[in-house]
Amino acid sequence: MEKQDNIDITKLELATQTKRMQAFVIDDILISVISMIILWDQISASDGELMNILMIMNSAFVQILFLKLVYQTFFIWYYGATIGKIIVKIRVIKEDNFAPVDFISSLMRSASRILSESIFYLGFFLSYYTEGRQTLHDKLAKTLVVND
Repeated sequence: MEKQDNIDITKLELATQTKRMQAFVIDDILISVISMIILWDQISASDGELMNILMIMNSAFVQILFLKLVYQTFFIWYYGATIGKIIVKIRVIKEDNFAPVDFISSLMRSASRILSESIFYLGFFLSYYTEGRQTLHDKLAKTLVVND
């Protein structure tokens, strides 16, 4: 993977809701697997009962949110896309000049994305009603998601 700085604006096309959803699922599965690896000692000692595993995951809630924040911020800032977005061939850019996303905007986008997830994913539904298919976190960070 290489950091992308050159963007051909003549080829910009908004990412579809389907691609965005696919990337979201891939990223969430990845975060879940990483979380389970980190917590494996506790999970393996839990007798394999689902309720015990859920209690362990709940006890690490803050750490998992921090992991999501770091993951989303770093990948959007450095690569313009998370691993899920890279797989489905979409990326995040600034809406005003179509440039790569800077660190502060990436951090803002990531934090507000977590907030949207926490409130029944309401911020995501905004993308169905905005011209640029922008979610709440896209609006706050002034970003667009486009095909790569």
